[in-house]
Formats: sequence, C-alpha cells, structure tokens
Amino acid sequence: MKNRIKQYLLAASMCVGLTACSDFFEPIPGVQFGLDETFASKQRTEEYLNNVYSYVREVTDAIHPNTYGGIFTEASLDGANRWNKTYAEWTNGSFNSASAQASEYFSKYYQAIAKASTFIQNVDKCTEAAASTRGKWKSEARALRAYYYFELLRLYGPIPLIGEDPIPLDASLEELIKERNSVDECVNFIATELQSAIDSGDLLQRAGKANLGRMDVATCMALKAKLYLYWASPLFNGNTDFFNVKDCYGNQLVSQTYDETKWAKAAAAAKDVIELAKASGLYELYVVAPKATVLPSQRPPHNALYSDKNYPEGWADVDPLLSYKSNFDGTILGSKNPELIFTRTRIGTGHINDWAYQSTPKTLKGNNRLAVTQKQVDAYAMNDGRSITEAEATGDYVTQGFTTQAYAVANPFLPAKVNLMYNNREPRFYASIAYNGSVWEASSASESEFRDQQIFYYRGLNDGKQGFKEECPLTGVTLKKFYNSEDSRTEGGYLVDKTEMTIRYGEILLIYAEALNELTSGQVYHLTTYTGADVEIQRSVDEMRYAIKRIRMRAGVPDYSEETYNNPNDFRVKLKRERQIELLGENSMRYFDLRRWKDAMTEENQLLQGCNINISDDETRIADFYKQTIITSVHKVFEQKMYLWPFPTYELKRNVNMTQNPEW
Repeated sequence: MKNRIKQYLLAASMCVGLTACSDFFEPIPGVQFGLDETFASKQRTEEYLNNVYSYVREVTDAIHPNTYGGIFTEASLDGANRWNKTYAEWTNGSFNSASAQASEYFSKYYQAIAKASTFIQNVDKCTEAAASTRGKWKSEARALRAYYYFELLRLYGPIPLIGEDPIPLDASLEELIKERNSVDECVNFIATELQSAIDSGDLLQRAGKANLGRMDVATCMALKAKLYLYWASPLFNGNTDFFNVKDCYGNQLVSQTYDETKWAKAAAAAKDVIELAKASGLYELYVVAPKATVLPSQRPPHNALYSDKNYPEGWADVDPLLSYKSNFDGTILGSKNPELIFTRTRIGTGHINDWAYQSTPKTLKGNNRLAVTQKQVDAYAMNDGRSITEAEATGDYVTQGFTTQAYAVANPFLPAKVNLMYNNREPRFYASIAYNGSVWEASSASESEFRDQQIFYYRGLNDGKQGFKEECPLTGVTLKKFYNSEDSRTEGGYLVDKTEMTIRYGEILLIYAEALNELTSGQVYHLTTYTGADVEIQRSVDEMRYAIKRIRMRAGVPDYSEETYNNPNDFRVKLKRERQIELLGENSMRYFDLRRWKDAMTEENQLLQGCNINISDDETRIADFYKQTIITSVHKVFEQKMYLWPFPTYELKRNVNMTQNPEW
C-alpha cells in the first residue's frame, strides 16, 4: 500500500521524458532522464518547464461526446447539446465520485503542481543557464503552480496544499496523507505565490511574441484579481450552506461569516492591473475605427451623449462590431492585441477551432451541433441599449414578421427572410450569434457554392433536423463568435489562425466594477498595491464608471444611468448580464459565474428553450419555428451538492484524511 501511494505521488515529481519539442509547450515522450541529468542541461531544463506548462488547460478544452470539458461548455454558453455524453451525465444527475471527469482534473493538476515544485527546487542546478534565466524560469513555475491550485479550488472547493518541498522518495505513510486546507488558507497561499513571482523581479512585464503564453507580471496580477473575486463572492464568503464542508478533524473549511474586506482585496487586485495598464500603455480594450464604407444605418443610433465623442467617452471613432469580434476571430494577432493578457497558444487555438467546427453548418463541412439558448439570445440589448422587454413595450422589439430586403436601412445587419426578433440588436449580438438565416461567408472556399451561404435550420433542410435525427443546433441558433468570414472547411479553403483570449483586459475591468459595487458606501479600506504602496479602496461611482463605460462604449451601447451606478442591487443585476454577454463562450466564464454567485440553483434548473426545430420551411408554418419551445431532449438538474465537485473515489481510499464534499 505504501509503495503504491508513493508511486502515485512521485510519478508527478520524478523525471519526465524530455526531447526536443515541435511546439513550445508540447510535451513529447522520449528518453527518460534522472533529475540530476535533467537539470544539468539548459535544454532539458527548459523542456521540463515546458512540460509543466503543458497542463495549462482550460476546463472547456474538450467538447466532444466522450471527453471531459463538455460539462462546462454549455453552461458557459447557455447552450444545449444532447449528444455530449459528459454534459448529459452532469446535467441529468448521474455524475458521481467514480465518474472519469471527477478524477481527470484532480489528478492532472496535482501532477502539474508536483512537477512545478520539483522544478522550483532543482532549477538552480542548471549552471548552463544564466542566473537571470533561472530566476525567470523559477518564477514562471511558481506562478504556474498557483494557477493550478486556483483551478482546483474553483472545481473542488477547499483542497489539500502539498507545500513547498517535493515529497521525498523515503516519505512515510503519514507524510503522504494530507488533510484539506480551508478556503482562506488556499486563497492566501495562492495569492502569496503569485505575489512572490511578481516580487522576484525576474518575470517579463508582458510576454511578447517570442514568449506568448508564458507567465508574466500582468498575468500574475490578473490571476490574483480572479482569485480574490471568487473568494469574495457568495459561494465562499459567509456561505452558511457550506456549514458541513469540514476537514477530518471537524474544522469548517468555508468561513461562515461574511467579510466585505474580500471584495476590497478583489478591487485592489484589479486596480493593480488597471494602473499597470495606464503606466505602461501595454493594455487597453482593442478598438477598430469605422471604415469609410460604413453606412449611417450601420452605426449605433444617434445619442447626444456618445455619438460625437471619441472612445472612451463615446463611440465616434469606434466600429463596435469589428472592435469586439476582432478579438476572437483571428483578425488581430495575439502578440499585437493590447487587450490580451494571457493565452494558451497552441492549445487555445485548437480549442477555438474546435468550437468553430462544432458550430459550423453541415453544408460547410462543420459538425453543426453547438446550440445557443433563447435565454442567451434574449440577454442582448437593442441597438439603443434598451432591453428587449423595454423595447417591446414601445413596439420596437417584435417577434413576428421577416425582413424582405437584405441589409436594408431598416435592417442593416440582416439578410432577407430573417425573423425581425433579430433586428436592431446591439453589435455584440451580430458578432456572436448565428441566427436562423445567418450568412456564412466562407470567402476562402475555392468553390463558389460554399461561399456566402445563407443557412437555415428548418426541419428537412440540410442543416436542420432530418427525420428524427437531431444532428443540428437543438435551439435553431448557434455561435459565431469564433468564426472568421474567411474560414472555410471545404477543399481549397483555410481557417484563419486565432488567439484564445484566456485572460483579457475587458475581464479585469468587469472584475473591478463588480468588486467596488459590493462595498458599503463611505467605507474606506487601506490596502497594499503590488508594489507595496498604500491604496484606498472604496465604492466610487467614478471608478466603476471608468471600468464599465469602456466596455459599453466599445460595444456601441449607452453607459448605465446615474441611478444604476448609485443603486448596488440594480448595478449587480446589470453587471451580471454584462458578463453574460461580453464574456460569452470564453473559458467557462458563465459556468463559474453562476456558481460563485450562487445563482446556479435557479439558472441551471430552468428548462432550456429555443426555436422549434420540428418546423419545416413551409411558408404557411415558418412563423411557428420562432415560437419559444422547450428542448425536451436535454434534461437539466442542478442540486446543492453540485456547487462543488466530488473528490474522486480513489483519492478517498488512498488518503484516509481526505473528506468528501457534502452529499457526494
């Protein structure tokens, strides 16, 4: 038993196969080296670090039927994919501690943590590398280790912290068995690790083209902001529902007392990134100027406050649709994008291409499966910033009728034969959503029959439901956010290279605004910046507006009203919707937001709805396609226990001091 336990833990900390890598972060099996041999060589030392990087996998990696990330994919998009088996297992309540997904991330991330610790302890043996290089590598490994702990914390809640030193080969059974640490202990450890990497002075302030995907100062600061945001949110901040999350000694692992200071720390961490951006000029939202050919009808409706002012005070010099979409469709390279903070390079590119494949119509050689729900569609505002409910009251939002002329003044972004419910919506809608009748340009296709195809999902058509086969978007709506108009999967075509926005500046602005909103008006917190200076943090409308207005002006929609900024409850509601729209489909944002807000019990128990894909293109019936319909083939269940994942069964058997999360 003792030997078996050692083998499990030490497999992660002992040597790994290292040969020349064809991709910067790609681990390739090869000749086995001992630690001394590994760290005697500069090349092998760097390859070891590359192997530690190879575990940087966002949990939305896999959306195929038999792989693990499907659980997160649909929740992060409010999507519906009955064909995805892992998603079905999670949503129908059959997921348990013996499920493969429960162990996948637990084992992989702890392997990565152990390898990072081994690297930190041994890298200074590599005398072939300069001291400055070794320092940089060590700080990268430390930041990576913090990243992996953060991912574990988000999934499983309070987890065991292994500690700084690798587990020795002659460790006793007692040394190998670890109890869980509290959430506060985990957060403080992770934050300290990130700050240590920053304080080392060895990291690049921003990783350039040659180091894209490497840990740098801005990434560490952004991770601290994300960490503190999760810590401050209702899931871990005074959550009395977690009274029974305890360690083996009966100690509560989630604080039962609400602490507003945690929100102040989240705000301060986000402010650090913002101040770095201001001082360095390295980070800002990416914006594109309008082309001379843009028609007045394609600009946001005139607004006296914003139409004649330049960004960030207005949108006069911004093309909202292109400014937003270019971040995700490959129009701008990641190394040249001021909004990008961190990306997963090759893995992230593959992830985006996979999403695009799942949403691309069958007609264009895609998988034609990814669906976006009516709830997500309805979240988007009208082009003047009003909600569809507000616009419906004045007759400006309708669900009856169709466009009769392509891209007319009355419907500048819609082709003909499209339902009017999709008309006059905000630019982010057209950048992200492929509605029934959307045009897929596929301009790189060598054959004209595959270019500028208007795709419909009516039953019986090539991209719609065929008989009883639901090999189509179950809601009649799919995702277009990661699609480039040049993309073609047909022979002779090509896909534009894209950079995954794993962490971006827009997210930091949203974190800052959310955290400030949760502070009591008049309460001032004195905290420390990443440089050690004192900073005052308080609920400030001006600071909240600084963050939100940039997001809204880039999107071409009016800023929030003064009443909203001064009403924490109203601001919270709008902020949640802003994140739902702005961060759609990005790195499981929606999945984790619903959990940290404790909204999943409500949101994920709602019946999924979309268009009625059982309706054909019969002219007398097509209006019925757009009537909201429950997606009966997707069964959703969310229980209290699902806020935290279960620890894998094998870990509970191996480690007698490990306690399972409640109800699993």
